[in-house]
Amino acid sequence: MDFSVSEKMQTILGMIDEFVDKELIPLEPEFVTRSFADLLPVVEEKRNMVRQMELWAPNHPQAYGGMGLSLTEHALVSEALGRSPLGHFVFGCQAPDAGNIEILDLFGTDAQKEKYLRPLVEGKIRSCFSMTEVDMPGSNPVMLETTAVADGDDYVINGQKWYSSSADGAEFAIVMAVTNPEAPAYLQSSMIIVPTNTPGFNLVRNIPVMGHSGDDYFSHAEILYQSCRVPKENLLGPEGHGFVIAQERLGPGRIHHCMRWIGICNRAFDLMCARAVARTIAPGKKLSTKQIVQAWIAESAADIQAARLMVLHAAWMIENVGAKEARKEISLIKFQVAGVMQQVIDRALQVHGGLGMTDDTILAFLYRHERAARIYDGADEVHKVSVARRILRDYEGKVVR
Repeated sequence: MDFSVSEKMQTILGMIDEFVDKELIPLEPEFVTRSFADLLPVVEEKRNMVRQMELWAPNHPQAYGGMGLSLTEHALVSEALGRSPLGHFVFGCQAPDAGNIEILDLFGTDAQKEKYLRPLVEGKIRSCFSMTEVDMPGSNPVMLETTAVADGDDYVINGQKWYSSSADGAEFAIVMAVTNPEAPAYLQSSMIIVPTNTPGFNLVRNIPVMGHSGDDYFSHAEILYQSCRVPKENLLGPEGHGFVIAQERLGPGRIHHCMRWIGICNRAFDLMCARAVARTIAPGKKLSTKQIVQAWIAESAADIQAARLMVLHAAWMIENVGAKEARKEISLIKFQVAGVMQQVIDRALQVHGGLGMTDDTILAFLYRHERAARIYDGADEVHKVSVARRILRDYEGKVVR
Protein backbone atom coordinates (compact mmCIF):
# COMPACT_ATOMS: atom_id res chain seq x y z
CA MET A 1 0.00 0.00 0.00
CA ASP A 2 1.39 3.35 -1.05
CA PHE A 3 -0.19 6.42 0.51
CA SER A 4 2.29 8.87 -1.01
CA VAL A 5 0.73 12.02 -2.43
CA SER A 6 1.46 12.87 -6.05
CA GLU A 7 2.92 16.24 -6.98
CA LYS A 8 -0.38 17.13 -8.67
CA MET A 9 -2.34 16.37 -5.52
CA GLN A 10 0.14 18.27 -3.34
CA THR A 11 -0.48 21.33 -5.52
CA ILE A 12 -4.26 20.88 -5.34
CA LEU A 13 -4.22 20.42 -1.56
CA GLY A 14 -2.00 23.46 -1.13
CA MET A 15 -4.42 25.58 -3.14
CA ILE A 16 -7.36 24.28 -1.12
CA ASP A 17 -5.64 24.89 2.24
CA GLU A 18 -4.84 28.46 1.24
CA PHE A 19 -8.40 29.08 0.03
CA VAL A 20 -9.94 27.68 3.21
CA ASP A 21 -7.66 29.86 5.36
CA LYS A 22 -8.12 33.08 3.39
CA GLU A 23 -11.69 32.84 2.06
CA LEU A 24 -13.77 30.51 4.21
CA ILE A 25 -12.59 30.65 7.83
CA PRO A 26 -13.07 34.46 7.88
CA LEU A 27 -16.74 33.86 6.92
CA GLU A 28 -17.43 31.56 9.86
CA PRO A 29 -18.42 34.21 12.44
CA GLU A 30 -21.25 35.28 10.12
CA PHE A 31 -22.02 31.67 9.19
CA VAL A 32 -22.71 30.61 12.79
CA THR A 33 -24.82 33.67 13.64
CA ARG A 34 -26.79 34.39 10.44
CA SER A 35 -29.26 32.59 8.25
CA PHE A 36 -27.45 30.58 5.58
CA ALA A 37 -29.81 32.01 2.96
CA ASP A 38 -28.61 35.50 3.89
CA LEU A 39 -25.01 34.39 3.43
CA LEU A 40 -25.61 32.65 0.09
CA PRO A 41 -24.67 35.61 -2.17
CA VAL A 42 -21.22 35.74 -0.57
CA VAL A 43 -20.93 31.95 -0.61
CA GLU A 44 -21.80 31.91 -4.32
CA GLU A 45 -18.98 34.38 -4.97
CA LYS A 46 -16.60 31.96 -3.29
CA ARG A 47 -17.99 29.09 -5.38
CA ASN A 48 -17.30 31.06 -8.56
CA MET A 49 -13.74 31.62 -7.38
CA VAL A 50 -13.36 27.85 -6.97
CA ARG A 51 -14.70 27.31 -10.50
CA GLN A 52 -12.18 29.80 -11.88
CA MET A 53 -9.41 27.90 -10.04
CA GLU A 54 -10.66 24.71 -11.78
CA LEU A 55 -11.12 22.97 -8.44
CA TRP A 56 -14.91 22.60 -8.69
CA ALA A 57 -16.59 19.26 -7.91
CA PRO A 58 -13.34 17.37 -7.23
CA ASN A 59 -14.83 13.87 -6.95
CA HIS A 60 -17.50 14.13 -9.65
CA PRO A 61 -17.36 12.86 -13.26
CA GLN A 62 -15.33 14.95 -15.71
CA ALA A 63 -17.99 14.36 -18.36
CA TYR A 64 -20.36 16.50 -16.31
CA GLY A 65 -17.92 19.20 -15.22
CA GLY A 66 -16.18 17.65 -12.22
CA MET A 67 -12.48 16.95 -11.68
CA GLY A 68 -12.88 13.17 -11.65
CA LEU A 69 -10.51 12.51 -8.74
CA SER A 70 -10.18 8.96 -7.44
CA LEU A 71 -11.64 7.93 -4.10
CA THR A 72 -8.28 8.16 -2.32
CA GLU A 73 -7.48 11.50 -3.94
CA HIS A 74 -10.83 12.91 -2.92
CA ALA A 75 -10.32 11.56 0.60
CA LEU A 76 -7.34 13.92 0.90
CA VAL A 77 -9.41 16.78 -0.52
CA SER A 78 -12.23 16.02 1.92
CA GLU A 79 -9.78 16.22 4.82
CA ALA A 80 -8.57 19.64 3.65
CA LEU A 81 -12.11 20.96 3.14
CA GLY A 82 -13.31 19.55 6.46
CA ARG A 83 -11.41 22.24 8.35
CA SER A 84 -14.35 24.59 7.68
CA PRO A 85 -18.08 23.76 7.73
CA LEU A 86 -18.32 25.72 4.47
CA GLY A 87 -15.59 23.78 2.68
CA HIS A 88 -17.47 21.01 0.92
CA PHE A 89 -20.39 23.22 -0.09
CA VAL A 90 -18.17 25.92 -1.59
CA PHE A 91 -16.22 23.31 -3.60
CA GLY A 92 -19.37 21.56 -4.86
CA CYS A 93 -18.82 18.17 -3.20
CA GLN A 94 -21.22 18.40 -0.26
CA ALA A 95 -23.47 15.68 1.09
CA PRO A 96 -26.16 14.65 0.29
CA ASP A 97 -25.59 15.85 -3.28
CA ALA A 98 -22.30 13.95 -3.53
CA GLY A 99 -24.00 10.63 -2.79
CA ASN A 100 -26.92 11.41 -5.06
CA ILE A 101 -24.50 12.22 -7.88
CA GLU A 102 -22.84 8.83 -7.43
CA ILE A 103 -26.23 7.10 -7.58
CA LEU A 104 -27.32 9.00 -10.69
CA ASP A 105 -23.99 8.36 -12.40
CA LEU A 106 -24.14 4.61 -11.68
CA PHE A 107 -27.86 3.91 -12.07
CA GLY A 108 -29.47 6.85 -13.84
CA THR A 109 -30.84 6.71 -17.37
CA ASP A 110 -29.47 9.08 -20.00
CA ALA A 111 -32.55 11.26 -19.59
CA GLN A 112 -32.19 11.32 -15.78
CA LYS A 113 -28.53 12.24 -16.08
CA GLU A 114 -29.24 15.20 -18.33
CA LYS A 115 -32.19 16.43 -16.28
CA TYR A 116 -30.79 15.91 -12.78
CA LEU A 117 -27.13 14.84 -12.76
CA ARG A 118 -25.62 17.51 -14.99
CA PRO A 119 -27.14 20.56 -13.22
CA LEU A 120 -26.39 18.93 -9.85
CA VAL A 121 -22.69 18.55 -10.65
CA GLU A 122 -22.62 22.08 -12.06
CA GLY A 123 -24.03 23.41 -8.79
CA LYS A 124 -27.09 24.93 -10.44
CA ILE A 125 -29.48 22.91 -8.26
CA ARG A 126 -29.41 20.97 -4.98
CA SER A 127 -31.01 17.69 -3.93
CA CYS A 128 -31.82 15.65 -0.83
CA PHE A 129 -31.88 11.98 0.13
CA SER A 130 -35.11 10.82 1.76
CA MET A 131 -34.65 7.46 3.51
CA THR A 132 -34.78 7.83 7.32
CA GLU A 133 -38.22 7.49 8.91
CA VAL A 134 -39.57 8.71 12.23
CA ASP A 135 -40.76 5.37 13.62
CA MET A 136 -38.35 3.01 11.87
CA PRO A 137 -34.75 2.20 12.91
CA GLY A 138 -32.43 4.26 10.72
CA SER A 139 -29.69 1.66 11.11
CA ASN A 140 -31.88 -0.96 9.39
CA PRO A 141 -32.68 0.36 5.88
CA VAL A 142 -34.82 -2.67 4.99
CA MET A 143 -37.44 -1.56 7.53
CA LEU A 144 -39.50 1.13 5.80
CA GLU A 145 -43.13 2.20 6.05
CA THR A 146 -43.14 4.60 3.09
CA THR A 147 -44.73 2.97 0.06
CA ALA A 148 -44.64 3.65 -3.67
CA VAL A 149 -47.60 1.87 -5.24
CA ALA A 150 -47.70 1.38 -9.02
CA ASP A 151 -50.71 3.01 -10.66
CA GLY A 152 -50.59 2.81 -14.44
CA ASP A 153 -47.47 4.65 -15.60
CA ASP A 154 -46.94 6.27 -12.19
CA TYR A 155 -45.89 5.55 -8.63
CA VAL A 156 -48.02 7.00 -5.83
CA ILE A 157 -45.87 7.64 -2.76
CA ASN A 158 -47.17 7.85 0.81
CA GLY A 159 -45.14 8.07 4.00
CA GLN A 160 -43.29 10.22 6.50
CA LYS A 161 -39.55 10.89 6.35
CA TRP A 162 -37.25 12.96 8.52
CA TYR A 163 -33.60 13.97 8.55
CA SER A 164 -33.87 14.50 4.81
CA SER A 165 -30.86 16.79 4.98
CA SER A 166 -30.88 19.93 2.81
CA ALA A 167 -34.43 19.43 1.52
CA ASP A 168 -35.07 23.14 2.16
CA GLY A 169 -34.40 24.66 -1.28
CA ALA A 170 -33.67 21.32 -3.00
CA GLU A 171 -34.87 20.72 -6.55
CA PHE A 172 -35.54 17.02 -6.06
CA ALA A 173 -35.39 14.19 -3.54
CA ILE A 174 -34.25 10.62 -4.03
CA VAL A 175 -36.81 8.69 -2.03
CA MET A 176 -36.45 5.15 -0.76
CA ALA A 177 -39.85 3.45 -0.59
CA VAL A 178 -41.36 -0.03 -0.59
CA THR A 179 -42.47 -1.04 -4.09
CA ASN A 180 -42.39 -4.83 -3.74
CA PRO A 181 -43.77 -5.74 -0.29
CA GLU A 182 -44.01 -9.47 -1.09
CA ALA A 183 -40.37 -9.81 -2.14
CA PRO A 184 -37.52 -10.86 0.18
CA ALA A 185 -36.60 -8.10 2.67
CA TYR A 186 -33.58 -6.86 0.72
CA LEU A 187 -35.53 -6.60 -2.54
CA GLN A 188 -38.64 -4.78 -1.33
CA SER A 189 -37.63 -1.15 -1.72
CA SER A 190 -36.75 1.11 -4.65
CA MET A 191 -35.22 4.52 -5.14
CA ILE A 192 -37.33 7.08 -6.96
CA ILE A 193 -36.62 10.67 -8.02
CA VAL A 194 -39.28 13.07 -6.71
CA PRO A 195 -39.14 16.74 -7.75
CA THR A 196 -39.89 18.82 -4.67
CA ASN A 197 -42.58 20.83 -6.50
CA THR A 198 -44.64 17.65 -7.00
CA PRO A 199 -48.10 17.87 -5.37
CA GLY A 200 -48.04 15.76 -2.23
CA PHE A 201 -44.40 16.54 -1.40
CA ASN A 202 -44.83 18.46 1.85
CA LEU A 203 -41.85 19.86 3.74
CA VAL A 204 -43.31 20.02 7.25
CA ARG A 205 -40.38 21.68 9.05
CA ASN A 206 -36.66 21.96 9.43
CA ILE A 207 -35.96 19.86 12.51
CA PRO A 208 -34.28 21.71 15.40
CA VAL A 209 -30.94 19.99 16.14
CA MET A 210 -29.74 20.86 19.64
CA GLY A 211 -31.77 24.05 19.48
CA HIS A 212 -30.86 25.10 15.93
CA SER A 213 -33.25 24.35 13.06
CA GLY A 214 -31.07 25.90 10.37
CA ASP A 215 -32.23 26.82 6.88
CA ASP A 216 -31.54 26.23 3.21
CA TYR A 217 -28.62 23.80 2.69
CA PHE A 218 -27.74 23.62 6.40
CA SER A 219 -30.97 21.98 7.58
CA HIS A 220 -32.64 18.60 8.17
CA ALA A 221 -36.24 18.32 7.04
CA GLU A 222 -39.29 16.35 8.00
CA ILE A 223 -41.30 15.50 4.89
CA LEU A 224 -44.77 14.07 4.39
CA TYR A 225 -45.44 12.27 1.12
CA GLN A 226 -49.20 12.34 0.64
CA SER A 227 -50.43 10.68 -2.56
CA CYS A 228 -47.32 12.07 -4.24
CA ARG A 229 -47.53 10.94 -7.87
CA VAL A 230 -44.43 10.65 -10.09
CA PRO A 231 -43.90 8.83 -13.41
CA LYS A 232 -42.27 5.39 -13.38
CA GLU A 233 -39.49 6.83 -15.54
CA ASN A 234 -38.24 8.42 -12.29
CA LEU A 235 -37.24 5.00 -10.95
CA LEU A 236 -33.50 4.68 -10.33
CA GLY A 237 -32.09 1.32 -11.38
CA PRO A 238 -34.24 -1.84 -11.34
CA GLU A 239 -37.36 -1.96 -9.20
CA GLY A 240 -36.64 -3.52 -5.81
CA HIS A 241 -32.94 -2.64 -5.86
CA GLY A 242 -33.14 0.28 -3.42
CA PHE A 243 -31.12 -1.48 -0.73
CA VAL A 244 -28.45 -2.56 -3.22
CA ILE A 245 -28.13 1.01 -4.49
CA ALA A 246 -28.00 2.33 -0.91
CA GLN A 247 -25.05 0.05 -0.18
CA GLU A 248 -23.26 1.36 -3.27
CA ARG A 249 -23.82 4.88 -1.96
CA LEU A 250 -22.81 4.27 1.65
CA GLY A 251 -19.38 2.66 1.17
CA PRO A 252 -17.55 5.47 -0.63
CA GLY A 253 -19.74 7.99 1.21
CA ARG A 254 -18.25 6.91 4.52
CA ILE A 255 -14.77 7.66 3.19
CA HIS A 256 -15.95 11.19 2.36
CA HIS A 257 -17.52 11.58 5.81
CA CYS A 258 -14.59 10.14 7.74
CA MET A 259 -11.97 12.25 6.00
CA ARG A 260 -14.15 15.32 6.56
CA TRP A 261 -14.18 14.35 10.24
CA ILE A 262 -10.38 14.10 10.17
CA GLY A 263 -10.34 17.64 8.78
CA ILE A 264 -12.54 18.72 11.68
CA CYS A 265 -10.13 16.99 14.08
CA ASN A 266 -7.23 18.90 12.54
CA ARG A 267 -9.04 22.22 12.95
CA ALA A 268 -10.02 21.51 16.57
CA PHE A 269 -6.47 20.29 17.31
CA ASP A 270 -4.95 23.49 15.89
CA LEU A 271 -7.32 25.62 17.97
CA MET A 272 -6.57 23.58 21.10
CA CYS A 273 -2.81 23.89 20.74
CA ALA A 274 -2.93 27.60 19.90
CA ARG A 275 -5.15 28.26 22.92
CA ALA A 276 -2.90 26.22 25.22
CA VAL A 277 0.25 28.16 24.35
CA ALA A 278 -1.48 31.55 24.44
CA ARG A 279 -3.69 31.29 27.55
CA THR A 280 -2.11 32.69 30.72
CA ILE A 281 -3.26 30.90 33.86
CA ALA A 282 -0.84 32.53 36.35
CA PRO A 283 1.92 35.13 36.12
CA GLY A 284 4.47 33.78 33.65
CA LYS A 285 2.63 30.48 33.27
CA LYS A 286 0.65 29.24 30.26
CA LEU A 287 -2.05 26.58 30.05
CA SER A 288 0.33 24.50 27.92
CA THR A 289 2.50 23.84 30.99
CA LYS A 290 -0.22 21.69 32.55
CA GLN A 291 0.57 18.00 32.11
CA ILE A 292 -3.05 17.02 31.63
CA VAL A 293 -3.31 19.44 28.70
CA GLN A 294 -0.06 18.05 27.30
CA ALA A 295 -1.51 14.54 27.62
CA TRP A 296 -4.67 15.59 25.74
CA ILE A 297 -2.55 17.05 22.95
CA ALA A 298 -0.34 13.97 22.68
CA GLU A 299 -3.30 11.58 22.76
CA SER A 300 -5.22 13.66 20.22
CA ALA A 301 -2.24 13.71 17.84
CA ALA A 302 -1.94 9.92 18.07
CA ASP A 303 -5.69 9.35 17.73
CA ILE A 304 -5.96 11.59 14.65
CA GLN A 305 -2.99 10.00 12.92
CA ALA A 306 -4.26 6.48 13.59
CA ALA A 307 -7.78 7.33 12.41
CA ARG A 308 -6.45 9.01 9.28
CA LEU A 309 -4.39 5.98 8.29
CA MET A 310 -7.39 3.71 8.91
CA VAL A 311 -9.51 5.76 6.51
CA LEU A 312 -6.85 5.87 3.80
CA HIS A 313 -6.46 2.10 4.15
CA ALA A 314 -10.24 1.61 3.78
CA ALA A 315 -10.24 3.85 0.69
CA TRP A 316 -7.37 1.80 -0.76
CA MET A 317 -9.31 -1.39 -0.05
CA ILE A 318 -12.45 -0.09 -1.79
CA GLU A 319 -10.45 0.92 -4.86
CA ASN A 320 -8.49 -2.33 -5.05
CA VAL A 321 -10.90 -5.07 -3.93
CA GLY A 322 -14.30 -3.35 -3.89
CA ALA A 323 -16.67 -2.07 -1.21
CA LYS A 324 -18.11 -5.53 -0.52
CA GLU A 325 -14.72 -6.98 0.43
CA ALA A 326 -13.93 -3.85 2.45
CA ARG A 327 -17.05 -4.04 4.64
CA LYS A 328 -15.07 -4.64 7.82
CA GLU A 329 -12.74 -1.73 7.16
CA ILE A 330 -15.65 0.57 6.29
CA SER A 331 -17.49 -0.28 9.52
CA LEU A 332 -14.32 0.12 11.59
CA ILE A 333 -13.61 3.64 10.37
CA LYS A 334 -17.23 4.72 10.79
CA PHE A 335 -17.34 4.28 14.56
CA GLN A 336 -13.64 4.82 15.25
CA VAL A 337 -13.29 8.16 13.46
CA ALA A 338 -16.61 9.48 14.77
CA GLY A 339 -15.48 8.71 18.32
CA VAL A 340 -12.05 10.28 17.81
CA MET A 341 -13.63 13.42 16.36
CA GLN A 342 -16.01 13.84 19.27
CA GLN A 343 -13.20 13.37 21.79
CA VAL A 344 -10.85 15.83 20.06
CA ILE A 345 -13.59 18.48 19.80
CA ASP A 346 -14.45 17.94 23.46
CA ARG A 347 -10.82 18.32 24.55
CA ALA A 348 -10.41 21.45 22.45
CA LEU A 349 -13.57 22.94 23.91
CA GLN A 350 -12.39 22.12 27.44
CA VAL A 351 -9.05 23.83 26.83
CA HIS A 352 -10.94 26.94 25.67
CA GLY A 353 -13.00 26.99 28.87
CA GLY A 354 -15.95 29.39 28.79
CA LEU A 355 -14.85 30.73 25.40
CA GLY A 356 -15.40 27.28 23.93
CA MET A 357 -19.09 27.38 24.83
CA THR A 358 -19.64 30.54 22.79
CA ASP A 359 -19.87 31.04 19.04
CA ASP A 360 -16.74 33.19 19.14
CA THR A 361 -14.90 30.10 17.92
CA ILE A 362 -16.17 27.35 15.61
CA LEU A 363 -15.89 24.73 18.36
CA ALA A 364 -19.41 25.10 19.78
CA PHE A 365 -20.87 24.74 16.28
CA LEU A 366 -18.81 21.59 15.70
CA TYR A 367 -19.76 20.19 19.11
CA ARG A 368 -23.50 20.48 18.56
CA HIS A 369 -23.61 19.50 14.88
CA GLU A 370 -21.06 16.69 14.73
CA ARG A 371 -22.37 14.67 17.69
CA ALA A 372 -24.73 13.08 15.20
CA ALA A 373 -21.76 11.40 13.49
CA ARG A 374 -22.11 8.53 15.94
CA ILE A 375 -25.74 8.05 14.88
CA TYR A 376 -26.23 8.69 11.16
CA ASP A 377 -25.13 6.17 8.50
CA GLY A 378 -25.84 3.51 11.11
CA ALA A 379 -25.36 3.95 14.84
CA ASP A 380 -21.85 3.14 16.06
CA GLU A 381 -23.17 0.22 18.10
CA VAL A 382 -24.57 -1.44 14.97
CA HIS A 383 -21.21 -1.20 13.21
CA LYS A 384 -19.39 -2.61 16.25
CA VAL A 385 -21.71 -5.61 16.45
CA SER A 386 -21.43 -6.18 12.69
CA VAL A 387 -17.62 -6.08 12.76
CA ALA A 388 -17.41 -8.32 15.82
CA ARG A 389 -19.65 -10.95 14.22
CA ARG A 390 -17.62 -10.89 11.03
CA ILE A 391 -14.36 -11.27 12.96
CA LEU A 392 -15.71 -14.05 15.19
CA ARG A 393 -16.90 -16.07 12.18
CA ASP A 394 -13.25 -16.39 11.13
CA TYR A 395 -12.49 -18.10 14.48
CA GLU A 396 -15.22 -20.74 14.27
CA GLY A 397 -13.50 -24.12 14.23
CA LYS A 398 -10.09 -22.47 14.27
CA VAL A 399 -7.42 -23.77 16.67
CA VAL A 400 -5.38 -20.97 18.22
CA ARG A 401 -2.21 -21.94 20.11
